[in-house]
Amino acid sequence: MASTGKSKSSPRSLPGAIEGLSRLADVFERRRQQIAREVGLTNAQWRLLEEIGREDFMPSLFARRRSCSPAAVSRTLRQLQDADLVRAAIARADGRCRAYSLTARGRRLLQRTTESRRRALDAVWRDLPDSEVARFGRFSADLADRLERYADEETRRRR
Repeated sequence: MASTGKSKSSPRSLPGAIEGLSRLADVFERRRQQIAREVGLTNAQWRLLEEIGREDFMPSLFARRRSCSPAAVSRTLRQLQDADLVRAAIARADGRCRAYSLTARGRRLLQRTTESRRRALDAVWRDLPDSEVARFGRFSADLADRLERYADEETRRRR
């Protein structure tokens, strides 16, 4: 039988791989929380601030993508507005909608989180070989795609 160059994972190797992935996800989440705390935000506030900093922010789509309630997004938006990090205005394209944008203070705060993240990335990833980083990127993207497909299939199957 000809080899395809790909071998299947062994059931014995899966627990270690899953444990490593779980630990990595936990460490990333703790680091995000640490960066958010450094600038006086919660992780949820930072995620929303990042999203508002991009073009075409829509609270309902953000809530759907994050699997959280629109009420929770509205509450966090109010917190950010009260802290003078975000402002809301009537949307030009549709007067029924609100357009959100970062204030100067919000942009400065987001820049501080970006700089903190950049320093950490440089310190942690700098000495890793490019080929390993690229391989990890491909593998993690493939694994995320597989997990998302499986979750979608399970959701459809259970309906």
